[in-house]
Amino acid sequence: MNFQELWESALGEIKLNISKANYLTWLKDAFIMDLKGDTVFLGIPSSFTKEWLENKYHKQILSALYNLNPEIKKIEYIVTTDKNSLKKINITKAKQSSRSQKSSILDEQLEFNIDSETNLNPKYTFENFIIGTNNELANAAALAITENLGSKYNPLFIYGGVGLGKTHLLQAIGNRLKSKNKKIKIKYASSEKFTDELINAIRNQKMTEFKKSFRNLDLLLIDDIQFIAGKDKTQEELFHTFNNLHGKNKQIVFTSDRPPKSIPSIEERLRSRFEGGMIADIGYPDFETRFAILEEKSQEVRHLISDDVLRYIAETVSRNIRELEGALNRIIVHARLKNGAITLEEAKKILSSILNRSNQYIPPKEVIKKIISFYDLNESEILGHSRKKELVKPRQIVMYLLRNELKYSYTNIAEKMGNRDHTTVIHACKKITKEIEDNPVFAQEITILKEIIYNK
Repeated sequence: MNFQELWESALGEIKLNISKANYLTWLKDAFIMDLKGDTVFLGIPSSFTKEWLENKYHKQILSALYNLNPEIKKIEYIVTTDKNSLKKINITKAKQSSRSQKSSILDEQLEFNIDSETNLNPKYTFENFIIGTNNELANAAALAITENLGSKYNPLFIYGGVGLGKTHLLQAIGNRLKSKNKKIKIKYASSEKFTDELINAIRNQKMTEFKKSFRNLDLLLIDDIQFIAGKDKTQEELFHTFNNLHGKNKQIVFTSDRPPKSIPSIEERLRSRFEGGMIADIGYPDFETRFAILEEKSQEVRHLISDDVLRYIAETVSRNIRELEGALNRIIVHARLKNGAITLEEAKKILSSILNRSNQYIPPKEVIKKIISFYDLNESEILGHSRKKELVKPRQIVMYLLRNELKYSYTNIAEKMGNRDHTTVIHACKKITKEIEDNPVFAQEITILKEIIYNK
């Protein structure tokens, strides 16, 4: 079986568990570059796609490949669109130190040792969570509930942008409590997993078992709760599950990429419960925190990565911890290929393609598409003339981003947004600018949207 056949066979299995839209968005352009030992090198077209695959689909991809070839234990995601780029960086001749190999084996063991009962990954702990001014409130609240389960900050709702450590903190809560009491009943699930299990329970007439699995708990951890938007049956079941657990003083923790009031298409009764406990945000890490994260992650190869290189990465990648770690991993790969330390100039060259996003041409239609997806709207609503509040704000945000980020003219924006008057665009830009200045939560929402429109 060659690389293409291996990948096509793996995709056949993966497609059974994800939607066609997600397949086309995240996996269609990926390809296997090489298979070396227990590692598959997977070519990915962009750093944003790499981030999503690592965060959302890594276990599915690894499982599919492992089922086809049990020797495969690890995936390296490499940003490239050139199927010959592997020859250029010569991955097949890469040499790793025995210390690095032991580290990789340990990481893979942790991945495969996910607790089948709780779904917790043991690699996520409070001990390896780097605390900074951006996340100290969320970390303190998470620690507090491990000492006062169900009686303090219930529910706890943690929100923040992609790649800032929400999942790490969520699972750290479960792992801390499990280490203190092996008999405690814990379940971690993404909102998509909750929905999938609900659908299967309805289909197979096993709702009693489903309710028992989620309501007979001491701690329920649900990740990415924003994805229940528009799913009426999921919201109804979650509402009853919440009431059941909360009424028995059982702890509930949610994460989301936005605060409860900014999640579209959810019932008010559910939104009010999200807001009924403690809401803590995780912001973007400051330089000191970013540098500390890089130091922690590079301990195994500190002889190959200088402080100057770490400082450059920390200064350049400012908003996303996964992208920060991705940049470091890219440097580490090149250091191992070179079998020597990477200079600052070499680091700048290596990272130039993923760190420089200036002067990108992004069509207005692409911006509109991403914004309406974020707010769960359709194009006719965003381009129409309805004055409903839930439509006016996203429409103004599109205008603001087209003007302030992508520098389109007012008249051009007005034309693209349904042939409006250019003064409407000017008003929208001023209104959004003022709200960003006055409302930190809204400012963070805009920052998340900027990340989304810049990344393909």
